[in-house]
Amino acid sequence: MEQNKIIQPILSEKMANLQETERKYAFRVAKDLNKIGIKKAIETRFNVQVHKVAVMNVNGKIKNQTMRSGGRVIRTKGAKASWKKAIVTLRDGEKIDFFRDEQA
Repeated sequence: MEQNKIIQPILSEKMANLQETERKYAFRVAKDLNKIGIKKAIETRFNVQVHKVAVMNVNGKIKNQTMRSGGRVIRTKGAKASWKKAIVTLRDGEKIDFFRDEQA
C-alpha cells in the first residue's frame, strides 16, 4: 500500500542537476510515511534499489488575501497545507525515468 503514499515527483531544475550528478530524486510523500516505507514504495514502484532516504517536513506558509467587494476592502488570512518531502539516493547504475513510466 505504500505505492499510493507517493504523491508526486518533484521536477525542478535543481533536482534535474542532482539526478544527473548524484542520482538523487525528490518526491512529495504522505505525512505518515517513514523512511522504511518510502524506500519500499520507491523500490517496488520504479524497480530500483535505494541507497539512502532523507526526509524533511515542509511547513505551509501563511497567506494574506485582499479583495474589494461592494466598495469595501476585505482582508482574509489562510494557510497552505504542510507536506513531507523525501530525497531518495539510488545505488550506482540505477536510474528512474519518469516519462517512460507514465506512457506504460
